[in-house]
Amino acid sequence: MKMYSYLLALLLLLCLTTPDASAQPKCINANGEAAIIRNDTPSAKLEAIARAKWTAIEQVVGTEIKAQSFVQNFTLVEDVIKTKTGGVVKSYKVVDENVKDDILNITINACVEPSQAREAVSQLGLNSSIALFIPARKPGRSGDEFEETNILSETLIGKLIEQGYTVVDVAPTRAVDAMEVERAMRSGSTLTLRSMMYKFLSNLIIIGKVDYTISTKKGENIGYGLSMPFNNVTVRLNYRIISKNNKTGNMEILTTGVEQAKGLANNVEDATAEAMKELAQNLTPTILDKVSQYIKGNTKKVAVKVKGIDDIDKVLEVKQMLQSIVWVSSVEEMQMGNFVVSYPENTLYLANSIKQKGNLKIVNFSPYSLTLEYLE
Repeated sequence: MKMYSYLLALLLLLCLTTPDASAQPKCINANGEAAIIRNDTPSAKLEAIARAKWTAIEQVVGTEIKAQSFVQNFTLVEDVIKTKTGGVVKSYKVVDENVKDDILNITINACVEPSQAREAVSQLGLNSSIALFIPARKPGRSGDEFEETNILSETLIGKLIEQGYTVVDVAPTRAVDAMEVERAMRSGSTLTLRSMMYKFLSNLIIIGKVDYTISTKKGENIGYGLSMPFNNVTVRLNYRIISKNNKTGNMEILTTGVEQAKGLANNVEDATAEAMKELAQNLTPTILDKVSQYIKGNTKKVAVKVKGIDDIDKVLEVKQMLQSIVWVSSVEEMQMGNFVVSYPENTLYLANSIKQKGNLKIVNFSPYSLTLEYLE
């Protein structure tokens, strides 16, 4: 009995001391490139290595949207990676480098810690980027089937894009399927949703499932000796809007709801389509309102200090430039060269947008402040 207790205790100790495989660094090869400008090879090398590091992180996390879609300054990206996660890339070494047509291409072997890589990716998620996946069960020739891109999802995507949001249609990527969504909706599991946030660099997810029922069949007796002239189909949507709390990092349910609509047509397929159109029309204002509230709730004040401004014309020029940046809702002048900008996204994106304007140089940035230099 003592021997049994000893073995049990030893087994428990081994379980407690065995390192978590998911926390072990993964070492992979990744490529990065950068243009050599004015023969400045060292700067190009730093940028190429930063790009290669991010490529390694993307490979480990499995993102569908690449950082290139959002930012151009990979030195800023690397700063975010360092400051937010204490160093996602634990170590790296250059295994190859070559130059062709003034483009420096570097291959590194980088060791990335998966859990911190996921955290780094989530830090680059956009509040104004929405991942949407609403599969619909519909009647088919060989029985019911899921239509992952449908009238409802396409209508919502179009309306959201009209409002200036970046919308990722999850369906074509095959990153998740309808059955996973159905299980997530039933169980309340956040695993699928968290994975979507990582993959699509989005802090907002609209997820749901549409089902249908035939309320009244064509030809069915409806009383008084009358027969139903059309098929009457009811479609019902269960949906949730999930967001990431930027302060805690936890996921929160912004809203959850059930909506339904009816459609009439000669055949069941057409009646279902009519019901979906009605459902899309009824649901769109609600979705837009909830998303707008989320954006307003996440807008923060960023202090922007611009060195080298010494007259009112430059003040007005910089203020106009700041106001022209997407998602900047207001710009307040505090004193000569000092502004407060209302912005809902990571300060990295504000810094990058400013950099693209050409006459301002980024000197320093933090989550709530930017220091710039005015270039004559």
